[in-house]
Amino acid sequence: MKTLKCLVIDDEELARGLIKSYINKVDFLELIADFESPITAMQILKSETIDIIFLDIQMPDLKGTDFAKLIPKETSIIFTTAYSEYALDGFNLNALDYLLKPISFNRFLQAVNKFKKEEVIVNDTLTIKSGYDLYKVKFNDINYIESDNEYVVYYTSQKKIMSHQTLKSLEKILPKTFMRVHRSYIVNTQKVTALKQRDLLINDKTIPVSDRYFDAVKTVIFK
Repeated sequence: MKTLKCLVIDDEELARGLIKSYINKVDFLELIADFESPITAMQILKSETIDIIFLDIQMPDLKGTDFAKLIPKETSIIFTTAYSEYALDGFNLNALDYLLKPISFNRFLQAVNKFKKEEVIVNDTLTIKSGYDLYKVKFNDINYIESDNEYVVYYTSQKKIMSHQTLKSLEKILPKTFMRVHRSYIVNTQKVTALKQRDLLINDKTIPVSDRYFDAVKTVIFK
């Protein structure tokens, strides 16, 4: 496991100090810098490749959710906030995780371990169990996944595979190139060719986007 370079951005000194102390306890994390304002953090992002940013949401100069839209796609975001009502904002921005203050060390570890899982998964294939059969499918070959009652259906360009799973469980293991856009659909964002009104196009398939995810779709896929 490579060392992950981290930034901490929070206007509260005590909150920054806690996250910094947690980073220093984990051998695969390296603290590059911490900032009380996202505006002052912009410069380091131009000169340094950062793997994870621990980002507060409610800050006076610039909200973390607005700053997140300016961060390079290859940088993962873990939002931190004292306000649970901001959880949906973090979710819509496809954050790696969302931590509600006060943050325990165990919860912190769960969040950073998601990065480790994702790093392994991105370079691997997905094993899909369908009845008594097993299929190995490259993530890049999956166009979208549709919910069908207690099952999901994986759609590739060549075939479709039904499996006894839920979209919620898949959201935890799929790489960041996949995004929930509807209660019944997860799409591979790299396969999307257009957004027409409230529908995404993948090849000849039209996939609806619900109101809950619409702003996130425009921000993440078409930014």
